Amino acid sequence: MRLASILCVAVGAASPAFATELSFSPKATEACLADATTIGTQADCIGASAAACYSPEGVFSNYAIGACFALEADLWDRRLNDAYRALLAVEAELVANVAESDIRLPDTVAALREMQRAWIPYRDAACWYEYATWGGGTGGGPGNAECLMRLTGQKALELEARLKERGE
Repeated sequence: MRLASILCVAVGAASPAFATELSFSPKATEACLADATTIGTQADCIGASAAACYSPEGVFSNYAIGACFALEADLWDRRLNDAYRALLAVEAELVANVAESDIRLPDTVAALREMQRAWIPYRDAACWYEYATWGGGTGGGPGNAECLMRLTGQKALELEARLKERGE
């Protein structure tokens, strides 16, 4: 929820009156993911709930669009964090099992942590660039929020796929 709160403030959607205009539900994304069979088709589901959030009532203000993107970004952020924690546990077990043998493999726990710590500044910089391309215009906030939603969703799906590969 922290990511959504920050993004809502960034796009100017923090007022209580504004929040009542939106109706966000993760159902569109969840339904899309249930029908998706590959990580490629799953990636097409990123943004489904955001679109449902601002489309039904014809709410097309930059504030509404940005807030809907921010709310879905929070959904993906939770999925990413859940997958990351689960994958860390799986990798830690693998490292512990390998440590008991004579096999020497790279520390996948450290590599996963390093990858994630490097990815966060990349995502933030990429989305700041998206914001900057709007030249200070009102589309910058929604552009930034959409970027954060999309990149966070992609990373969540990537970690979930890796977790599945590891048998979890």
